[in-house]
Amino acid sequence: MPQIAPFAAVRYNLDHVGSISDVIAPPYDVIDPELQDQLYKRHAANVIRIILNRQEPGDSGDEKYERAAKFVEQWKSEGVLKRDPSPAYYVYHQEFTIDGQTFNRRGFMGRVRIQPFGEGNVYPHEETHPKAKVDRLKLTKATKQNNSQIFGLYPDPENEIITLLDTATAGAECIEATDHLGVIHKLWPVTDESVISKVSALMADKPMFVADGHHRYETAANYRDYQTEMLGTLPEDHPANFVMTMLVGMSDPGMIVLPTHRLVRGTKAFSSANLVARLTGPFDCEVVGGGIDAASAVWSNMESADDQGWIGLYAAEDQTWVLCKATDAAHEKMKEIAPERSDDWQHLGVSLLHRLVIDNLLESAGHPKPTYVHDVSELIEGIKGEGSQAESDSDEPYTLAALVMPAKLAHVEAISLHKERMPAKSTYFYPKLLSGLTFNPLD
Repeated sequence: MPQIAPFAAVRYNLDHVGSISDVIAPPYDVIDPELQDQLYKRHAANVIRIILNRQEPGDSGDEKYERAAKFVEQWKSEGVLKRDPSPAYYVYHQEFTIDGQTFNRRGFMGRVRIQPFGEGNVYPHEETHPKAKVDRLKLTKATKQNNSQIFGLYPDPENEIITLLDTATAGAECIEATDHLGVIHKLWPVTDESVISKVSALMADKPMFVADGHHRYETAANYRDYQTEMLGTLPEDHPANFVMTMLVGMSDPGMIVLPTHRLVRGTKAFSSANLVARLTGPFDCEVVGGGIDAASAVWSNMESADDQGWIGLYAAEDQTWVLCKATDAAHEKMKEIAPERSDDWQHLGVSLLHRLVIDNLLESAGHPKPTYVHDVSELIEGIKGEGSQAESDSDEPYTLAALVMPAKLAHVEAISLHKERMPAKSTYFYPKLLSGLTFNPLD
């Protein structure tokens, strides 16, 4: 594990803002314009004004980052934001329900010393996009703080570390927020130096796998490099050498990975017969009746099989779903077209989908970035041209859709240790971490 350390967070002063639920927000990259507007209206000090300041009439460049920085300084001067008096590890629980079952994901926030990916024991698992890193670096330079945390996973088979921290918070009052999806978020600062020392020691030899926030981690590294250029070599304990991180044990019962399905534009609009003809051999294919709405039945079969080799493809030309099951020939083909990749990577569902199916068998490499959705209902709405997909870059009809199995934590660990990265959006760790519970000053 890279060095971790407690920090004295800047936090909302509840005497000023009232309910913490009114000022928090999900991460910037899952906020669509409608939710952005709702959060702007919810409270004058909602964190949306920092993490995703909107364009205003007359803007010609980077004014939104300047406005975000002004809000930070204004809220600090007015006492809306207040720095904690002592360094702490911040225990963070998230209570949520999926398919009628309630879970509690437990972790804690601290600062993690930044290491370049590939040079230490901080491991990424997904590809990143330059545009997002440019945006986040501009915001970090303007506000001089981590505005949202990285999400890191570490091995702890007995959940020893979070048990120690939970014991330290027993009976203590927490800060509690409920987000727009009904997820309950609870936060407790732990300032006991003996507990902090024990946690730091237990974490000392563990690797960390970045679950979410790859762009923010790389942005933190870029900001550190920027500070080094400006100031010269930074002292070891300089805040810019660290990044605010939520740390969760990989064996925590609340660690849930959900799927990320794909809506694709820019390919040929295939018929189901054409899909079967192109995929048969590497895949056993079954045409599923019922039209667009048969997506639910296809996904039900895939969930029951719980196999990375199962993919559901929507043929736009005749509005039919095809259920595809990878054969040994698919894996032999993956060795041929992706010989530089490990066996773990080659067998991953999203790898099979993008590298073998879309790029190779359907000859559709170079298509525009997909729209990513998590619920089958969202996928159906997208195909029908209904609903709002926050990450969609166009209003053109989708020409292909895919249901794909989520990667599991074991895949994240194995592929990360190979120093490989999965295709973008291979995992969806639910629920998302809130922005606005803590800020980490970098100056």
